[in-house]
Amino acid sequence: MSDKKKRDLIGAIKEKGKTLEAEMSFFDHIDVLRKHLLRGLAVVVLLTIGAFWFSDFIFSEIIMGPKNPDFWTYRMMCKLTAAFPNLISSDFCITHIDAKIINTEMAGQFTLQINSCVMMGIILGIPYLLFEIWLFIKPALHDKERKSASGFVFFASVLFFIGLMFGYFIICPLSVNFLTNFTVSPDIENTFTISSYLSSVATLTIGSGIIFQLPVVIYILSKIGVMTPAFMRSSRRYAVVIILIIAAVVTPTPDIITMLVVALPLFLLYEGSIFISANIEKKRNKELYGVSKVNS
Repeated sequence: MSDKKKRDLIGAIKEKGKTLEAEMSFFDHIDVLRKHLLRGLAVVVLLTIGAFWFSDFIFSEIIMGPKNPDFWTYRMMCKLTAAFPNLISSDFCITHIDAKIINTEMAGQFTLQINSCVMMGIILGIPYLLFEIWLFIKPALHDKERKSASGFVFFASVLFFIGLMFGYFIICPLSVNFLTNFTVSPDIENTFTISSYLSSVATLTIGSGIIFQLPVVIYILSKIGVMTPAFMRSSRRYAVVIILIIAAVVTPTPDIITMLVVALPLFLLYEGSIFISANIEKKRNKELYGVSKVNS
């Protein structure tokens, strides 16, 4: 065998070794991720089992709460109407929700109980799931990156539950009232299936919790240089239009006060994300300036 062929063979063996090493490294990471996911799943299952002990309270007080005219949000809306009659329309006070919820499947109510408990288990398990995600990505970070992201689990969990409460006490009841009373024709009666109602409540509440993760997402994107405060400021007008559309859809009346109740927290969330991105850019520019100054 010639020297050239020997060198080609050795090079091919080395290249194959690197490929196998990379594949093993990849599968090792998959195995580690699997362990984190299994631990998170185990916690969610335990919380779901625990939720079965309180299934009556979860269904009657939490799931069906936004349909009850005595719900906390509706009572506060009536108090605001009474306190500011010249500013807020009387339609803002909701005392009756004309909607009939039915079950059309034989196992529908049994499935409803299971789905309600699973949903509660997932919501309560979010902080631990975020903790497992942090444990997975932590070894790949440098000391500086690890230090700057040390509060990820806490802040992400707090923002999620704030968004969850905003969705449950603001977005959800206003949307339920609007959708149950909206009719194209008086000849059509609104009758909803329980699965449709549960899906709407879950989507509005959990969706709001996810939307409130915007500052965390902006923080990560700004850290890697994808998002800039200049881009967010230039897109502010589009964000304002989208927020106002969302507020107009979920509010039961066209009053500006009602729309602001929904829109203001979303405005603050967007402006807070701009502040976070600007602060990260400021620190990055300061570090670059310091490096260039030392080199000069």
